[in-house]
Amino acid sequence: MTLAPLPSGPVRRIAFLGTPELASVVLRALHEAELDIALVVTRVDKRRGRGSETSPSPVKQAAVELGLPVSHSVDDLLVLEPTIDLAVVVAFGALIKPHVLERVPMVNLHFSLLPRWRGAAPVERALLAGDQETGVCLMQIEEGLDTGGVMAVASRPIADDTTLDELRRALVADGIGLLLDALRGGLPTVDPQVGDATYAAKISSDDLRIDWRREARYISAQVRVGGAWCIYDERRVKVLRVNIAEVAIAPGECVVDGNRVLVGAADRALELVAVQPEGKASMSARDWANGSRPHGRVFG
Repeated sequence: MTLAPLPSGPVRRIAFLGTPELASVVLRALHEAELDIALVVTRVDKRRGRGSETSPSPVKQAAVELGLPVSHSVDDLLVLEPTIDLAVVVAFGALIKPHVLERVPMVNLHFSLLPRWRGAAPVERALLAGDQETGVCLMQIEEGLDTGGVMAVASRPIADDTTLDELRRALVADGIGLLLDALRGGLPTVDPQVGDATYAAKISSDDLRIDWRREARYISAQVRVGGAWCIYDERRVKVLRVNIAEVAIAPGECVVDGNRVLVGAADRALELVAVQPEGKASMSARDWANGSRPHGRVFG
C-alpha cells in the first residue's frame, strides 16, 4: 500500500489519537505548546462495573477539559484530511486501517527501542526481560504492528530499582520532547528499522504470578511492573515492594529475621517490604507477618 506523504516543514494543525493516561499527558503537552488540535480520537467509553454506566478514557477526559472535539471513529479523520497536516498517535490501542493510512499522514510515539518490543506492553516487557536500556521512538505508521520507519529516538537506561510508573513517566517526557522538536522543526528523515524484532504481548495475571524458583532479579522486576502476587495459606497476596537480600534461603521459604520478612528465590532471598493480603488494605510486610506468622512457611 502507499502511505500518505508526511508533511515538510513545521506542523501546525494536527489530529490526536490516544487512549490511556500516558497519552493524555502528551495531549495536554501539545495543547500547552499551542498546537492547533482539530480532533481527538479515542476508544469508546468503557462499561463500569455491572451496571449501564460508562467511563470515558483518560484522553477523552483531557480533551473535554481542554475544550477539544472528540470522536470514537478513526474514519472521521478522512473528513478533516484536507485541513490537517498530520495525525499524532500515542497508545491508541488499535491498528489503523489501510484506507486511512493512504490518505492521512500519521506518526506514532512508541515506548521502546524499535524493533525491540513491538506491541502492546513494551515498557513492561523491557523490565521483565532485564533490559539495561529502553527508549522512545517517533515513527511513521504503516499497516504492520509497529513496523514503520523511525525518524527520532531517545534512549534511557533502566536502573535495577526503577518501577514501571517511574520509567513510563520518564519515557513520556522524553517522547514529548522528541515530538515537539519534530513538529516545530519539521519531521526528520524516516529510516527503516534495523535488527531483530521482539514482540511485547499484553501482560496477563499469569505473567505476574511469582514463581519463587525464579531468580530474585526477575521477581523484583515483576514487583516493579506492579500487580505481582503469590499464594500464602491458600489466599492471594499482592507483593507491592521488595528489596533483594544477599542471603540464601530455599525457594518460597519464609524467614522472619527481626524486622525483616525474607522469602527465598533461586539464587538469593527477597525482603518483602509492603504487601496487600486478599481483601485487605496494603500494609508493611512486618505488620502483615505479625498477624500471619509466616516464619518457616512456604509460599506458593
